[in-house]
Amino acid sequence: MKGWVSVVAVAAVLAILAGGAVAGMRPGMMGGGGCPGMMATGTATPITAEKAKALAQEYAETYLEGYTVEKVLPWTGGHGTMYSVELKGPAEEVRVLHVSPFGAVMPFGGPWRRGG
Repeated sequence: MKGWVSVVAVAAVLAILAGGAVAGMRPGMMGGGGCPGMMATGTATPITAEKAKALAQEYAETYLEGYTVEKVLPWTGGHGTMYSVELKGPAEEVRVLHVSPFGAVMPFGGPWRRGG
């Protein structure tokens, strides 16, 4: 009987510890949440191409002086429709930004001119 009580006590302690570990996890640690470095603007509704353009222009005005939005190209990924936004600089440089479905803006690549 003592052995059975010990087994049940150990199982109960392990269950409590496992529950505490799961409860302490941050959103995204088990998938389905956010990805590191992709913090959204807080909106639960996916953004439109017009909103992506406005966010990219706001980013350009803050971090890339003289750049303007040239193209907004939608593409679909695992989290919904995202946007690649091409910016043109004052000396014809091209920069590309990525806008997540929920408004996070991230730069892609470096400041070089693409052929074509």
